[in-house]
Amino acid sequence: MSLSSRTVLAASISAALYVPTASSESNNETSVQQMPTADQCLVAESEQKDINSHPIHIKADKVTAEADKQATYEGDVIITQGARKITADSITHKPLEQTMVAKGDVNFRDTQVTAKADKITTKLDTDETVMENTQYQFLCESGRGEAAMVLKSGQKVYEMEDGSLTSCPEGDNTWRMKAGSIEVDKNEEIAYFYHTRFEVLDVPIMYVPYMTMPVGNTRKSGLLFPSFGLDTKDGLKASIPIYWNLAPNYDLTTTINYMERRGTQLDANFKYLTHYGEGFLRSEYMSSDKRSDNDDHRWGYTFQHDGVINESWKVKIDYSRVSDVDYFKDISSNVGNREDGQLIQSGSAAYRTDFWDMELKVKDFQILDNTTSTQPYQLLPQFKFNYYLPDFYQGVNFDLISHISRFEIQDAEKPSATRVHVEPGITIPFSRPWGSVTAEGRMMATHYEQKFDSKTAGNALLEEKVTRVIPEMRLHGELNLERQTGNYLQTLEPQVQYLYIPENDQSNIAWYDTTLLQTDYYGLFRSRKHSGVDYIQSANQFSYGATSRFYDDGFKERMNISFGQIYYITPPATVTNEDGTSYSAWAVETDFNFNDYLYYHGGIQYDIATSSLQLGNSTLEYRDGNNYLQGTYRYVSKDYIKQNVDFVDDNKNTYTRNGISQAGVLGGYQISRNWHTEMQYFHDMSENIMLEGLAKLSYTSDCWFVGFSYSQQLRDWKDVGNFDTPPEYESNFKFNIGIRGFGQELGSGGSTDNALGYGRPFYLNN
Repeated sequence: MSLSSRTVLAASISAALYVPTASSESNNETSVQQMPTADQCLVAESEQKDINSHPIHIKADKVTAEADKQATYEGDVIITQGARKITADSITHKPLEQTMVAKGDVNFRDTQVTAKADKITTKLDTDETVMENTQYQFLCESGRGEAAMVLKSGQKVYEMEDGSLTSCPEGDNTWRMKAGSIEVDKNEEIAYFYHTRFEVLDVPIMYVPYMTMPVGNTRKSGLLFPSFGLDTKDGLKASIPIYWNLAPNYDLTTTINYMERRGTQLDANFKYLTHYGEGFLRSEYMSSDKRSDNDDHRWGYTFQHDGVINESWKVKIDYSRVSDVDYFKDISSNVGNREDGQLIQSGSAAYRTDFWDMELKVKDFQILDNTTSTQPYQLLPQFKFNYYLPDFYQGVNFDLISHISRFEIQDAEKPSATRVHVEPGITIPFSRPWGSVTAEGRMMATHYEQKFDSKTAGNALLEEKVTRVIPEMRLHGELNLERQTGNYLQTLEPQVQYLYIPENDQSNIAWYDTTLLQTDYYGLFRSRKHSGVDYIQSANQFSYGATSRFYDDGFKERMNISFGQIYYITPPATVTNEDGTSYSAWAVETDFNFNDYLYYHGGIQYDIATSSLQLGNSTLEYRDGNNYLQGTYRYVSKDYIKQNVDFVDDNKNTYTRNGISQAGVLGGYQISRNWHTEMQYFHDMSENIMLEGLAKLSYTSDCWFVGFSYSQQLRDWKDVGNFDTPPEYESNFKFNIGIRGFGQELGSGGSTDNALGYGRPFYLNN
């Protein structure tokens, strides 16, 4: 008898005995049920339809039946019910009990899992399935394993005895979790393990009586996978994270960090999201540090909040503090935002409308460097009010900038002050596609009430009450020209600006929040050379320059170059004029992109009068996918430093002998699908010393990763006045390992806390 005949006969007998439970499936093309591709995850509409409502289709070489009791199918048996499919050497169907028992080379598949077992018992009226001596593979998420017994109750609930679970693909047993009992709830996307052994290459390395692990992207409470590392500073390191899903909009992660040479540290990271904003509170605590001189408690914490209320109010808080100034030097930490050796502590509340806004702000710092003699001022507080009235009279725009600030400082020799600043301005813009002209006038009125010790040398010129009024006039014009040159569209954008600010003696005012701004091509057309309003530099000058851009056929910018300088009609007091020149240094900036694999950015400031280079920076990068090689260089002349940096004393050699000349090379290369390497090296060419070096090698597979890194960083140069004294370096070797899969990576990847690093300073309009 042919296979087709046997199939039809078996199905016919089944249909006669058990209609409507089972229906026939012949080899006729028109009657075959449309089935999904094998080993395919079915979601959405496929899952919403009850799989048990589908008819049962049976194919077999042979069938024997006992009326009203059971039917036994043998020989290449295939049973399908919707997306559920069972193949076996033999299957026994008991209609009264609504069960199917499959034996011998049994394979099972539904919308969520595929399995191979010695025996499978399935309840046809429910989703309950029992599998014995099973190998299984989840379809919708990573995860496979083995179990002596698997109970599948419902669409996505599995209970296992003597089972294992791993995210590694078939044939890869790099790691797995083996447990006496495992419960996998894919509705909740979490797995529970009882009496668990974590094995690497079939070797047990850790036992945990009870643990949970997420098996999807949903956040779940439980013990997460630990990570391990090794470095020369702390020795052997181990981190055990515990995740607490407290509510849909806030959670907590606590981590126990063991450091062989220091002790145990407890970290906590609480995150929240509400209608009033989002933020987090992060804390670190170590009861005793074995490497600390005083063996005291060491701690740090950060609170950050950023929120918008009723689309008008904006609240922002950034507050951090650590136990001691050496905290970040000794301990790898994620606490706070650091700025110039200071830990920021600030908060603000702002209200905005279409035409005005106001803000109340406080700002403080924790000083992390006891060696510096320069301390920042505390802003306690500052109130800002700004008003905007565009086109208030025949195309004229009006605006008002104002703020009241209170400055305090812990240094008794430095002055404190209350400052009131009011700055109205009018702007007359004229704009067309081919260019624009803007005329602007401002009046800057500032009043100071300063408190200081007049006996201190640095305060000799200060006055207790100062009122200063300075006008500003600015006229700026720009043209936009373009032409087609071969395969490129070239633009020419010349611009010129006249700026007038009268000279005003401001030696009776201290600097509270004012610093010198960076100078480059774009800074030529600013109206202020300093941030803040404590010092407003006089100006009677023309700034002129031009930018040219090149666009390809796809209007992608491939190159630009900008150049310009300032002509001083009256040189300001702070600009040296030893050579009698009335011109600033030429500023040049350029960017280049060749075929999206070779990039360049460079900028210089060159003084023609002295034939000297004042500033320079250059970056060249080759990139091909994940592979890149970048060279960087920056230069600052010693004369420029003398003119623009406020040193503590006149011994400039305390900081530099020949200016700043630093070069760096960085690279990354994808050796293969799994192996990746990175390196970086920075060198001070003025002092001929290494600033920082780093080498990293990482391996990433489908289910685990490992990273190695070695770094040396310049940490101290105690006798900075004696350049023959060798600098001090900190060397670190780090080893990290972790697992991948289940919608996440558990562990860490061997990152380093390098001060210098990779950046892409390319400014093209792409």
